[in-house]
Amino acid sequence: MNTEELFTYVDHTALQAYTSWEQIEALCREAETYRMASVCIPGCYVKRAHEAFPGLNICTVIGFPLGYSVREAKIAEAKQAAEDGASEIDMVVNLCDVKNREYEKVKNEIAAVKQAAGERVLKVILETCYLEEEEKIALCTAVTEAGADYIKTSTGFGTAGATLKDVRLMKAHIGPGVKIKAAGGIRSKTEMEHYIAEGCSRIGTSSALSMLLPDVSKNIRRTEG
Repeated sequence: MNTEELFTYVDHTALQAYTSWEQIEALCREAETYRMASVCIPGCYVKRAHEAFPGLNICTVIGFPLGYSVREAKIAEAKQAAEDGASEIDMVVNLCDVKNREYEKVKNEIAAVKQAAGERVLKVILETCYLEEEEKIALCTAVTEAGADYIKTSTGFGTAGATLKDVRLMKAHIGPGVKIKAAGGIRSKTEMEHYIAEGCSRIGTSSALSMLLPDVSKNIRRTEG
């Protein structure tokens, strides 16, 4: 797979708490230039980014990164994101409910957020580093039955990120209408290719340029000082 094709899998990401508008602008320009799948940015920047880059596919996060905000808060976040111009939403499941084996509650929350999101793509983040295998399998069922579009491995803020083992497990247990997004800790072109080969339709990363165009990335860093 060539570099141009690999870029089409990337959710170009900037989610640090201290992310500036200048960084968001640069991220959006890069995503446009290299035709990436989307930019994944904090909710507070969605409206501004949509106005500045109206043709860009904008993704944001809700219940992020810990997932334990109440369902009503996640629904409100999803509605606001949609109103502001997001076309994709990545939500974090409530891991407290998962650990309490309240999978029906988890499914209902995902379904409620999907309803609030409307036609927008919904990706559900499991944060696999905190889960046992049986919990991951149960969540594959919940995500499928709730009608989400994607299942996603990680926030990138946990103790570990994506693994090929988890992607294979998800692939074996999700329904045919659910796609997979891998995120967290993917740091090379080779790793990216391995995840795509295993069935991932999206790769969430803040390192796309350094992975796929290292010379360009070095020049950008020099320019930024």
